[in-house]
Amino acid sequence: MKHMGDNGGLNNRYLGVLLIGLVGVSLGMFGVRSVAEGGPTGVPLCAPGDLPPQAYDTIDLVEKGGPFPEPGEDDTHFGNYEGLLPEEPSDYYREYTVPTPGLGHRGERRIVTGGGADGEVDEWYFTADHYESFCEIPEH
Repeated sequence: MKHMGDNGGLNNRYLGVLLIGLVGVSLGMFGVRSVAEGGPTGVPLCAPGDLPPQAYDTIDLVEKGGPFPEPGEDDTHFGNYEGLLPEEPSDYYREYTVPTPGLGHRGERRIVTGGGADGEVDEWYFTADHYESFCEIPEH
């Protein structure tokens, strides 16, 4: 004979899912972010393995001041017209090509940096899809 409360633990599962949802909403209300949401800029953080090896080569070139693979295209103004990066003054962002092996043109991959007037890089971003999405590069 089945008792009214004997439902194979379904109530416990529903309560568990509800509790997890409530905790997640509560944390979000109090400003707690997950790593996937990103750092202080709000742009998602690049996960380990998201960056191709060529991105690290480009980062090294930026830190050295060049020479860059696409003269006239690299170390130029990036307008953030898509609005996916934090809003900053128009001279804040610069872009750099991340070469794609075997491709005969510039390709879609870029490093975008953000920084102050002193020329120091404060923020590093990577896009693999020509500005349709970005991830913020944490410590490199």
